[in-house]
Amino acid sequence: MIKCIIIEDERLAQDVIKSHLERSGRLYLAGTYRNAPEAKEALEKESVDLIFLDIQLPGMTGLNFLRSLINPPLVVFTTSYPEYALEGYEFNVIDYLLKPISFERFSKTIDKIIDGKIFKSSEKEIIPVQRDHIFIRSEGKFFRIGFSEIQYVEGMKDYLKIHTPDHVVITHQTMGDMENILPVQQFIRIHKSFIIAITAIKAVYGNSVDLAKVQLPIGLNYKEKIMNFVTGKSFGSL
Repeated sequence: MIKCIIIEDERLAQDVIKSHLERSGRLYLAGTYRNAPEAKEALEKESVDLIFLDIQLPGMTGLNFLRSLINPPLVVFTTSYPEYALEGYEFNVIDYLLKPISFERFSKTIDKIIDGKIFKSSEKEIIPVQRDHIFIRSEGKFFRIGFSEIQYVEGMKDYLKIHTPDHVVITHQTMGDMENILPVQQFIRIHKSFIIAITAIKAVYGNSVDLAKVQLPIGLNYKEKIMNFVTGKSFGSL
């Protein structure tokens, strides 16, 4: 049987999905979580086939939660905001359920999963999506930015500036969100306000890192990690 979890911070919405799953009887509910950290910890211990995921979660959006997973399972978004649908195209999104979720609408999604043979025989046949980019929402648009394009990310309270050679994209996110999104093999945090691409580093000296056209400070709490990286004692880790 297909194993699923629910990630939803609203108790009523949790109960509705649980009730629909019980009534359907075609999926196995392995757990229910109210925020992204709880769910991520659970997924590190046990894999699942499907997530019913709320887009608006406390602390981290559902979209950024998915970006933080190396091989995310298939997803059904549950949301009150249909405008977020476009962002989900980079993931294994089966469907979008708009709250309040009726059993009839929920059943159509389950039919799509079961009758559409999304799960053909076993979990091993599901091919994970390997991403080399992110979609960033800015000025009412969704910008596709390749990881290889990003030179550094600059934090400004609840906003970020994502610097590429051609342009700067400003988005309403936190550094914590971005830490979970960017591949640790390609990026390293050097300051509470800066994450840089390892390939963009030209020189490291004193309390500074030189990139192609800018010099950035190394935070006191990050200096030991940077020097360990430079001297080969560790590899890039946010």
